[in-house]
Amino acid sequence: MQGNDQATARRNPTPSRPGMSADYGIAQDLDPAACSWSWATERLAPARNYWVSTTCPDGRPHTMPVWGIWQDDTLCFATSRNSRKGHNLAADPRVALHLESGDQVVILEGVVEEINDPGILARFADAYEAKYAIRPSTIDPKQVIYGLRPTIAFTWAEESFPQSALRWRFE
Repeated sequence: MQGNDQATARRNPTPSRPGMSADYGIAQDLDPAACSWSWATERLAPARNYWVSTTCPDGRPHTMPVWGIWQDDTLCFATSRNSRKGHNLAADPRVALHLESGDQVVILEGVVEEINDPGILARFADAYEAKYAIRPSTIDPKQVIYGLRPTIAFTWAEESFPQSALRWRFE
């Protein structure tokens, strides 16, 4: 896909039921009212903290909170290249990212990419400063700004878990 078709596919991922044990009681039919990706983006955009899970060179998991910005269907965040997270992502860019809530759940999985586009970096820095009252450097070589465009996401509301649990697949 090219151009607008690709952007539309990113904004409108395909929902299905997650592959969980029958013991969880997940409804197999999809309720159209529960199938809105906007429910997830309405939680991603204003969230203050995002938990990022990476993998250490020896295979151990490493999870740390980051501040970030949801823009252009991408979760953008900064880290030091010399941090454990920075080293892990340089070696293996696969991540899982989770919002803080276990009641209004949004989990993203995918591969991060370093952002180098000056226009995207400027919008990120402006939005970050507006959200956190701190302006991140977009030119410090010791810092890297990553973007996660999810390939898979999981969402649910705890109070309606069997009906609302969804897996989203992106193009």
